[in-house]
Order: sequence, then C-alpha cells, then structure tokens
Amino acid sequence: MRFYEQVMGVYFDDLDAFQVLHNARYLLLFERTIGSFWRQLGWGSLLAPADNPDQYHVVRANHIVYDRPVRGVGEVRVRIWVEQLGRTSLTFGMRILPMDSDEPYCTGSRVIVRVDPETFKPTEWTQALRGRLKAITLEAPPHGGPVA
Repeated sequence: MRFYEQVMGVYFDDLDAFQVLHNARYLLLFERTIGSFWRQLGWGSLLAPADNPDQYHVVRANHIVYDRPVRGVGEVRVRIWVEQLGRTSLTFGMRILPMDSDEPYCTGSRVIVRVDPETFKPTEWTQALRGRLKAITLEAPPHGGPVA
C-alpha cells in the first residue's frame, strides 16, 4: 500500500451558494480520512499514553490548493500518504479525487508534531509508529503524490 484512501460523501449542506463544495469542507474531508486511517492503525477515540504515546500530536500546518471545484452532491475519494516522517514531525500528502479518475479536485499537505502529553514540547515518534507507517511513506515522493 502506497497510500490510504477512503470514499466520502458530499452532501447538500456541504455546498456553498454556487452548489460547489465549500472551501472549508475540503479540510474536513482530509481530517475525517486521517482519523479513519488512525483508527485502522488501532487508535481509538480515547487518549491513552501508556498504550499509545504517539497519539499525542498537534497540527502545525495545513496547506491546500484548490485545483477545480467539486460540484453538487455525490462521492469523492480522499487519498492520504506520508510524504515525510521526521524526528518529531510527520507530513501527510493529501488529494481529493473524483470516483472515476486521478485528476485532483484538491491537493494539500498537513504537518503534525508529536508532543509530550505533560509538557506539550515536541518529542520523537516511536519506532513502533515508524514501522507501521512504512507502508504508506514515500521514499521519493513524485510531484502531486502517488497515483493508483
């Protein structure tokens, strides 16, 4: 697996006055897909530092480029992958794609930083997490991210 992908619905209340997916909803689709990915790795909704110290992380940055609009209701594919895994940071690459092609609606990235649960200072990712992320970490990411 070079990436993680999830099909997400686009609903009427996600649209703006022009019947286009509202700009803030793209980030929400990324957020939900990353959450689904973490759940697939076995992370629940409760923070448990003894069971999973890597759960403690904060978002440092989001970057989104709107390539073309998602029009109307329907479904999209949301694809994420690990572009870079640093000592304390992790960068996800992200794309929102139509169901029938790899021509993106939106591309982006999110940087998260693992923090100590008591001090909230950056701390290193565990080797256990590094091993689990290896399957979706690109060694030399191509421009625009992985394709199917």
